[in-house]
Amino acid sequence: MSKKLRVGILGATGSVGQRFIQLLENHPWFKVTAVAASERSAGKLYGEAVNWKMTTCLSHSVAQLKIKLAKPPLKCDFVFSGLDAVVAGEIEEEFAQAGYPVISNSKNHRFDPDVPLLIPDVNPDHITIIDYQRKQRGYTTGFIATSPNCSTIGLVMALKPLDDKFGVSKVIVTTMQAISGAGYPGLPSMDIIDNVIPYIGGEEEKVETEPLKLLAKLKRNRFELAKIKISAHCNRVHVLDGHLESVSVKLKNKTSLNRVVAAFKNYRSEPQKLKLPSAPEKPVIVKNEPDRPQTRMDRDTDKGMATTVGRIRPCPIFDYRFTVLSHNTIRGAAGGAILNAELLFNRGYLKLL
Repeated sequence: MSKKLRVGILGATGSVGQRFIQLLENHPWFKVTAVAASERSAGKLYGEAVNWKMTTCLSHSVAQLKIKLAKPPLKCDFVFSGLDAVVAGEIEEEFAQAGYPVISNSKNHRFDPDVPLLIPDVNPDHITIIDYQRKQRGYTTGFIATSPNCSTIGLVMALKPLDDKFGVSKVIVTTMQAISGAGYPGLPSMDIIDNVIPYIGGEEEKVETEPLKLLAKLKRNRFELAKIKISAHCNRVHVLDGHLESVSVKLKNKTSLNRVVAAFKNYRSEPQKLKLPSAPEKPVIVKNEPDRPQTRMDRDTDKGMATTVGRIRPCPIFDYRFTVLSHNTIRGAAGGAILNAELLFNRGYLKLL
């Protein structure tokens, strides 16, 4: 495209906001032109205000942007929201009402009945609810689209191929979640070093409910939630990045181990067909080694956008069990939201304002 869409980042100084800025550098379709944060940072140059924690250098062009308050107007065509849930809900609605498409990483609107909870590799058809949302809320060019919880994404990326082929009825999942999932500065070192914390506030509820909307059928502007029973155990472990999950599934239709493996390996969806810039070549990568996936070795597969599945084997209680790994701050946060934006742009929901 000859002219890139202008992007605003809400919550730009936080860990998710920083990851957005890192991943959008040199993006073929989008360019960061506005950064917004709280009153504490507003008015300062981004490079002076941010405590930059990414492993790559902050681009000069973004460093020279002046931070605005997180309220419209902003000089951009759409916004990514990395805002804290305490403030995200109303601010995102304000931007949508002002005509800005809002692609959110926050939890506030995930279960609104007229808002898509989107993983492009899983439920690209759900974006059509935006037309209904605009009609219901009186939005013009604005709307809200959300990304799921970071631990939900890896799980659902693995469940989708099985649900399509055989149907999924029950799931037990135990997560081992990286400390970066708690944001920066995260947990005190004396709490997490040499330790596993078997509780993450609100996490199990998200993992048990969000997949039902992600795997729902959209009929007549209503989401018919998937009828899957999910039991989740969520743990914080001493790993920097990468959420590892042990999953057992009961299928509606019995099948062989070889067909389960083939379902993972052969799965493709809309982002792959469209060759979207951030899309992994294969949404699900299968590892055959008995000790893989491992967080340090596999979390960056396909630039952190692919989900890795391994240890696929029969389950003595359900039908099959396996291990899932996804990069929580890339696929599970900023990278996933950027892929959402690419699909929305392809479908005509993002335009130059």
